[in-house]
Amino acid sequence: MKKETKIVAGILAGAALGAAVALILSTDKGDDVKDKLSDWFADLLDSSKDKLADVADSVKDKISKARA
Repeated sequence: MKKETKIVAGILAGAALGAAVALILSTDKGDDVKDKLSDWFADLLDSSKDKLADVADSVKDKISKARA
């Protein structure tokens, strides 16, 4: 795929995802869905923080070994 095609595909996928999330969040009956989504995003954020901390520790270890 060309670079431009990938960019357009990414923009379209993001727009579709945004529209789906907006539709789910805008419904009055979607309180359970809202709770599940917020829990999912919180879990995703927590796991991302953990992974980032692991990567940072790994980089620090490699830097300290390279200096020694």
